[in-house]
Amino acid sequence: MSGPADGAGERVAGLMVRCLENEGVTHVFGIPGEENIHLVDALSRSSIRYVVVRHEQGASFMAEVYGRLTGRAGVCSATLGPGAINLLLGTADATTNSTPVVALSAQVATGRMFKESHQGVDLVSMFAPVTKWADLVATPHAIPEMIRKAFKLAQTERPGAVFLAVPEDVESAPAPNDAAPLAVNVPRPDEPSPSQVHRAAAVLGAAHQPIVLAGHGAARAGAGDALVRFAETLGIPVATTFHGKGVFPDDHPLALGAVGFMRHDYVNFGFDHADVIVAVGYELQEFDPVRLNPDGAKRIIHLHRFPAEVDQHYLVDVGVHGELGRSLDALVGAASRRFEPVPGRSRIQHLLSQELERGRCDDRFPLSPSRIVADTRSALGRRDIALVDTGAVKMWMARLFPTYEPNTCLISNGLSTMGWSLPGAIGAKLARPEARLLVATGDGAFLMNSQELETARREQVPMVVLVWVDDEYGLITWKMDLELGHHTGTTFTNPDLVAYAESFGATGHRITRAEELLPALRMALAADTVSVIACPVDYSVNLELISSLGELDEFWG
Repeated sequence: MSGPADGAGERVAGLMVRCLENEGVTHVFGIPGEENIHLVDALSRSSIRYVVVRHEQGASFMAEVYGRLTGRAGVCSATLGPGAINLLLGTADATTNSTPVVALSAQVATGRMFKESHQGVDLVSMFAPVTKWADLVATPHAIPEMIRKAFKLAQTERPGAVFLAVPEDVESAPAPNDAAPLAVNVPRPDEPSPSQVHRAAAVLGAAHQPIVLAGHGAARAGAGDALVRFAETLGIPVATTFHGKGVFPDDHPLALGAVGFMRHDYVNFGFDHADVIVAVGYELQEFDPVRLNPDGAKRIIHLHRFPAEVDQHYLVDVGVHGELGRSLDALVGAASRRFEPVPGRSRIQHLLSQELERGRCDDRFPLSPSRIVADTRSALGRRDIALVDTGAVKMWMARLFPTYEPNTCLISNGLSTMGWSLPGAIGAKLARPEARLLVATGDGAFLMNSQELETARREQVPMVVLVWVDDEYGLITWKMDLELGHHTGTTFTNPDLVAYAESFGATGHRITRAEELLPALRMALAADTVSVIACPVDYSVNLELISSLGELDEFWG
C-alpha cells in the first residue's frame, strides 16, 4: 500500500494514491517526470498498476478507451509542461466522445507560478475548454475533495474528462494528519417522468413512419436489450450512429445499419421518409442533425439522461429524461399501436449485405476496402473488439462492418482523432481481458502512435494491428477528388512495416494476394502476441461508391 492508514509520515502523493484506490482505480497510464516522482513511487507501493507508455498522448488514449469500456474514469498521468500538454489531445477526445477520464499532471512549484519560469505554462487554462472541470490543487488539504469531485464529474452523465494540476511542492509536502479519502456515492438513475412519457406516446401515436436513432448514450447506459424490446414490440426500425454501433444488432430484421457517412448513404433513405425520429442516447456531436432533418420538419422524441443541445435541425417535441432502459420500457407501455414495415426497409438491408458480399468475392490486389471489411468480420467473433481509426478506413468500417454487441466496434466520432486506436487497444485489453482485439488503421494514423507497440509487447497485451496501406492520407485524397477534381499534398512513403513491427518484437505479416488476408487474420488472432498485418488497399473504388450512391439517391427520390 502507498502509506499507513492514518497518514502518519505520508506525503501528499501517497494521499492521492489512496484516494485513487478509494475510487476503484486499477491502472494509471503515464510517463514519469522529475516533478511527479513521488506519485510514481507511491503508485509502485499500491494496488494500482502503473503502465509506463512511450508518449503521453498514448497514455490519454489508453485511459479514454479504458473508461469507455468500463464506465469508470480511466486515469492518465504526466509531468508538467510538455508532458501535460501531450495529454491534451486524448483528454479532448474523451470529452467530445462522452467518455470518463481523469488526467493528472505535475505543475511548477507554487513559489514560481506567478512569474516566467522554466517549463511553466498555464495548464488549467489550456485544459479548461476541453474538460468538464480543470483546476489547480493549491493546497494538500484539498486533495480528498478534489479527487472525489474529479471522479464524480467525469463519471456522471454526460461523462467527460477532468484535469488536475498538482504543483511539485504540493505533491511532495507532508499529507495532513486528518486527511482521508471521501466516501464514494453513485447517483441512482432517474425514473422517467410519466407525463413526458405520455406526451411522447402521443407524438408516436400520430406518426406514419417513425424511426429510431440510437447513439453512444444508449451503449453507455446498457440499453441494448430494452431497445430491442422497444423495436420489436412497436415494429420500428433502428439506425445507429457510428458511436452507437452494436447497441442494436446489425443482423436483427429491424436493423438499418449506421448513419454518419459523408454522403447520402443507404441508411439515410430510412430517414428521408420518416416523420418522427425517436433519438435514444443520441448526442449532436455524433452526427450533424441537418443531415437527418434538413428542413426541420421531422418531429423528435429525445430519450436521454439529460436535455438535448439546441440546434435548429434538432428541435425536440418531447424530451424524456431518465435511465434509458426504463424510459424505453415506459414508452412501450404507453404506446397505442404497432407500426407496419416501412417501405424500402428491406431494400436498405439488402443493399448493405449485397455490397459486403460483393467485397467478399472481390479478388483484386491491392484489396478492395469491402474485401478487407468482409474478411475482418469473418475473422472476429461477435464479442471481439475492433478499434477503428480515423480516415478512409473509418468510413468503410463504420458503414459496412456488421456489429452485434455494444462497444465492440469502437470509433472516435466526436473529435475524430487520428492515431488513437493502437494505444486505445491497450486500454481496451486491460478493461476487457477476455476479448480478442483488432486495430483497423490507415498507414498515416498507424505511424502517429506506433511506438506503443513496445508498450503492448512489454505489458504482454496481445492484439492484431491491421494496417490499410495506401501511402497517403486516403480520406483527404477522397475529399479533394470529390470537391476539387484532383488532390495534392496527401502522399508519403512508408517504412517496411513488417520489419518495423518485428523490430519491436511483434510478428509481422505482409499481404501479397487477396486470398491471404483472412488466413493471416485468423492466425494472428489465435496467437498470444502483438501482430501487425500490412495490407495494401485500393481506394480507387471510393469515387465509384460515391457515384453509385448518387444514382441510388436519384432512384430513391
